Amino acid sequence: MSNLALYRGIYTEERFQQLYGASGPPQEGSSLAGVLKGKLSQGCQCSRAAAWGFFQRRLPIASWLPRYQLKQWLPGDLVAGLTVGIVHIPQGMAFALLTSVAPVYGLYTSFFPALLYMLFGTGRHISTGTFAVVSLMTGSVVERLVPEPLQSNSTVPGEAALLEGQRIGVAAAMAFLVGLLMIVMFTLHLGFLSTYLSEPVIKAFTSGAALHVVVSQLQSLLGLPLPRPDGCFAIFQTLSSVVEALPLTNIAELLISGLCLVVLVPIKEINNRYRSRMWVPIPGEIIMVLLATAICFASSLNTHYKVQIVGHLPAGFPQPQLPALHLLPQVLGDTVALTFVAYAISVSLAMIYAEKHHYIIDPNQELLAHGLSNLVSSLFTCFPSSATLATTNILESAGGRTQLSGLFTSAVVLIVLIWIGPLFYYLPKCVLACINVTSLRQMFLQFQDLPELWRISRIDFAVWVVTWLSVVVLSVDLGLGVGIVFSMMTVVCRTQRAECSVLGRAADTEIYKPVKYNSKCFEIPGVKILSYQAPIYYGNRSFFRDTLSQLVGLDHSLKQYEDQGPNNKIKMDISTVESSVSVLDKKQNSSISVQAVILDFSGVSFVDSAGARLLIQVCVECQKAGVQMHLAACNANVLQTLSFCGLMHHLPPQQIFVTVHDAASYLQQTTENVEQKDPTIWV
Repeated sequence: MSNLALYRGIYTEERFQQLYGASGPPQEGSSLAGVLKGKLSQGCQCSRAAAWGFFQRRLPIASWLPRYQLKQWLPGDLVAGLTVGIVHIPQGMAFALLTSVAPVYGLYTSFFPALLYMLFGTGRHISTGTFAVVSLMTGSVVERLVPEPLQSNSTVPGEAALLEGQRIGVAAAMAFLVGLLMIVMFTLHLGFLSTYLSEPVIKAFTSGAALHVVVSQLQSLLGLPLPRPDGCFAIFQTLSSVVEALPLTNIAELLISGLCLVVLVPIKEINNRYRSRMWVPIPGEIIMVLLATAICFASSLNTHYKVQIVGHLPAGFPQPQLPALHLLPQVLGDTVALTFVAYAISVSLAMIYAEKHHYIIDPNQELLAHGLSNLVSSLFTCFPSSATLATTNILESAGGRTQLSGLFTSAVVLIVLIWIGPLFYYLPKCVLACINVTSLRQMFLQFQDLPELWRISRIDFAVWVVTWLSVVVLSVDLGLGVGIVFSMMTVVCRTQRAECSVLGRAADTEIYKPVKYNSKCFEIPGVKILSYQAPIYYGNRSFFRDTLSQLVGLDHSLKQYEDQGPNNKIKMDISTVESSVSVLDKKQNSSISVQAVILDFSGVSFVDSAGARLLIQVCVECQKAGVQMHLAACNANVLQTLSFCGLMHHLPPQQIFVTVHDAASYLQQTTENVEQKDPTIWV
């Protein structure tokens, strides 16, 4: 075993800074105007290289396209892009059904975001377009603002066109507002907000939303003409309506749905299990779309058995136009939650694949990329989009290397929009519902993480369960809010009830560990070393004070102090490191067992004004009780706050040490009356 020998002087913070030139905390008189002026002057400096670097950061394609390796990267991008484009066609139409708009708008939403993200995105393996959770949240707003009549007269083209125009107007307005909010967040550098969505919250939210998607598709799977409930307990209202309407089930659509699920589920399993051996995954969705369309056309299922079909898909693109801006106030609340969810899911996916392939993404630039994707797409009657889980996984497994794959994805969708789209006239809607259900496989598999999460952290397990139950029982957006608040409350509660440990020294070392968990670490007689592993702020100051008083015995000592007369109080000398006077010089008859306390602040990340005032109060109480208080291992920000709040008027700098061992060694040497001009540490 290697050995470590240490021989040096005992350092207070003040002495260490004097000897080694460590810069102290900022001065109290530093001007806010001066700080702002320095920041502005630094930010306004510009040069040709800086301007080009800024341009490349805001338009990443200008950075990676000149370095594109044609022979090595193009084959993978081409195959992956074409594969994802083929998958986008049925999924786009299916998620349009989930959004309560015509299927053609799902194709528009699969085209524009993929093209725009290629220009502005930083994730090399991200596929953008329609996503189940985003479509579900959008569809709930569309159904609330433009509900479909129970007895809709589908034979009147004018009424159907008017209803469809109103619905896509709401969805496009939401996409416009999502893009606008993301661009505002990008301008304010608010990309860090996605960190408040912890991993248990995201997984539980997507799993709960997946259940909402499945339940909402039951009416399409069974061919039941039912409205989609909205608000709290919507999932139970839907199940109740479906059960009541079961006698009205369209047997033809039920059989088609069953056959599609029987085919699609095994294909999904094969693709997942053997994807490392397959060049490209089996395109089960597009195969089912083509087969179902051909069978429905050949046997006239829509006329003979009243099977609901997609209907006319117009070729080409719509004329660009502003969305219905007068709807923005009505959708603002729902869109804020949708923006947060879409961005968090997109950034989480981008970070996962960036870490896997060893490159870095810019979370703030992702705000701009997805913001522009939604903003520009809304001008072409698209609904909100985000990164998609299934197609991103396909893109990466098919060999995609860069954002250029988005160009080939858009090309496939473009071909369908211009030439092939009208051929899907006879596609049964129940097939699209089956595609929706089977695309949620990965979200339901997240339940497998619960046993491991229980072993790792019971608190994270509780966050997962509470979020999932809130999403399922209440609603998607309200459940997400409950999950975020509960997750943040667990953090607050953990800082409020952080453990204050009593440290002991391992023999012949400078290592101090909690005596509660280390039987061979022993306390120094007369000295109590306390370690608090949390910030000290207004929320936990009372708990910190009560714990410290209990461990040190301050309440009992103060009671003795108050019972003594003015001429019979404990005498205590405050000494410096350089002196030889013992800091534990007390009356011989003193009954106080703890004569000095060392507060290890290595785990204290910050102290607010309330916490600083509490420490001043504790310092005064320690002095009254005849207990010397010392601080050790404070970071610069904590020292600055304590200094500005006036702690140094009660606690001299000579009692603030660089490490716990410096403070403990000093107390031990002065207790033993070691006459040294320069106390040292010898381990």
